[in-house]
Amino acid sequence: MPSVLPVPINPSVLEWARQESGYAVDRIAERLQVKRERVEAWESGERPPTLRQVQALARFLHRPLNLFFLPSPPQVPSLAAEYRRLPGVTPGQESPELRLALRQMINRRETALSLMEELGEEPVTFGLQAHLRESPAEVGARLRAGLGVDVAVQKSWRDEWQAWREWRAAAEQLGVLVFQFPKVELSEARGLSLLRFPLPVVAINSKEWPDSRNYTLLHELIHVMLAAGKEEVPALRERRSGEDWEHLERFAEAATSYALVPEDALRAALPSRPNVWDVASVRRLARRFRITPLAMATRLQTSGFMSWPEYAAWKDLWNAYVATLPLKKGGFAHPVDKTIGRSGRPYVQLVLEALATNRITAVDASRYLDLKFEHFDKLRDSIRATPAIGGINE
Repeated sequence: MPSVLPVPINPSVLEWARQESGYAVDRIAERLQVKRERVEAWESGERPPTLRQVQALARFLHRPLNLFFLPSPPQVPSLAAEYRRLPGVTPGQESPELRLALRQMINRRETALSLMEELGEEPVTFGLQAHLRESPAEVGARLRAGLGVDVAVQKSWRDEWQAWREWRAAAEQLGVLVFQFPKVELSEARGLSLLRFPLPVVAINSKEWPDSRNYTLLHELIHVMLAAGKEEVPALRERRSGEDWEHLERFAEAATSYALVPEDALRAALPSRPNVWDVASVRRLARRFRITPLAMATRLQTSGFMSWPEYAAWKDLWNAYVATLPLKKGGFAHPVDKTIGRSGRPYVQLVLEALATNRITAVDASRYLDLKFEHFDKLRDSIRATPAIGGINE
């Protein structure tokens, strides 16, 4: 069929795909370099698009081509029925970039469960719970014990990249899939969690720098623990008032700080309280634990080393200091490194195992990992080898 001829797609499916992806008509028109009225004509059925235009729509909306020929729009659950409530994000009004990231993570989790069943494997049960009636210190200590990371080992990590790899590997041992997602602004989501059991998901924005990712990772694990303890539900069902939700968020932040830096380790590192907290002193202390200065300041406040006024004053100093720093730019990453960074080693290993035992085809494996098959030999070598020094970004 010539690509310039119109094709009989289902207009209602096109409209559904655009809306479900979070795009306005103007954005579609701009991307396909047509007038707004043309897109409206496609969706009304007044004028069908050409095959080339449908192919471009499928690529831009990340949908299979055959979707547009279905007799009716598919019935799919709301994305907000999966992820925890996020500050500043209204369910159903997520950015197109976040909606795509959520769809991909949900599909990845479902793929992992399906492959485990096919291979006769059982997912590890996430066994940690948290309750708001507990103290943040208790919850943080429980997470720390579950992760099994010794303070002396934490201090021995050579840099923030090693710290990120070690915290991530410890989290994955708990029965959690740890993903990274790209292209979403940090102002919308630094991290998120899919509150589904078994195999809950914690996801980190790949724009985060490694020392920040560690805090975000443990913060999301606290939310998973709260969900396991029936204290938290997905965003679509969350009915707390703004004030009550802020209380839960402050609880999670405090518990995270206790998990990152246990009380006895903090007091050993800080035998006396300085008269003045400046940026340099908090940075020095933060480097000892491979965390961000902001996370350390939060930790100091939770244990009374900083008062709230001191914390607010220090945070103003910190924000002013950060504003003077040049923007960091990521380097080139090989497609294999991006795949491992995006999906995590357990998920990649699961796909490779299914491929090796002929449970899936090479085409399936390539699709599950979003990686060309020509890179699979290098992927196997990377999975077998000790992780290399350096970062893995999207």
